[in-house]
Parts: sequence; structure tokens; C-alpha cells
Amino acid sequence: MATAKTPKAAEAEKILKAEETVKVEKAEKVEKAAVKEEKAAEKVEKKAEKVEKKTEKKAAAKPAQKEEEIFVQFGSEEWNVAQLKQAAQDAYVAEGHRASTIKKLSVYIKPEEHKAYYVINEKITGSVDL
Repeated sequence: MATAKTPKAAEAEKILKAEETVKVEKAEKVEKAAVKEEKAAEKVEKKAEKVEKKTEKKAAAKPAQKEEEIFVQFGSEEWNVAQLKQAAQDAYVAEGHRASTIKKLSVYIKPEEHKAYYVINEKITGSVDL
């Protein structure tokens, strides 16, 4: 013999089914969101790998910086060319110019006169003592 459900029992069963359906839907949404996050994380990881590879290629392509020193010797004296270049730039700045305006610098060393003559941007000339 089948038992008849009371209206309250049928309503309670409907509510339970509805709650279960909502729980399932929420679980599916959470699962979809987790999949989206995982895909986004994979994309970020792939981009990071690409950037790292590019950085490695650039580093490998750049030649190693080498240290150079050039000296001029005359008689018993010796002058470092880099220091003379810096002295010419400092003299230019001391005259009231900005170092950033230097586009071309030529230095002519005349040991017999104990002077280094400079020409900046093919316009401004000057000299510094050796």
C-alpha cells in the first residue's frame, strides 16, 4: 500500500530539492570559476616565460662590457685619456653649459705645450692643463 504524502511533507520535499539544486548550481559556478582562474594563471605563467626568454636572449646578445684605459706618454710623463676627456667636460660645464648638451667631443693632446684642447659640438673650444 502506498502512503500518501501530506501537503507539508510534499512542500518540504520540494524545498529540499530546490536547495539541493541551488547547491549543485553553486558548486558548478565555483568549479567554472576555478577553471577560469587556472587558465588565467597558465596564461600569466606563459607570458612570464616568454619575457624571461627574451631577457635571456637580450643578455646573451649584449657583449660583455670591457674596461679600457688609454694613456699618452711623452718624455717621463703620462696622462690618462679618460681623465683628460672628463676634465674637458668639467671645464665646459664650469663655463655655464649643461653636460647634456654635449653631442660631440674632440680632444687634442699636445704634451709639448702641456695642454689638452677640446672642441665641443664643433663650435665651442677650450683647453685644460695636463
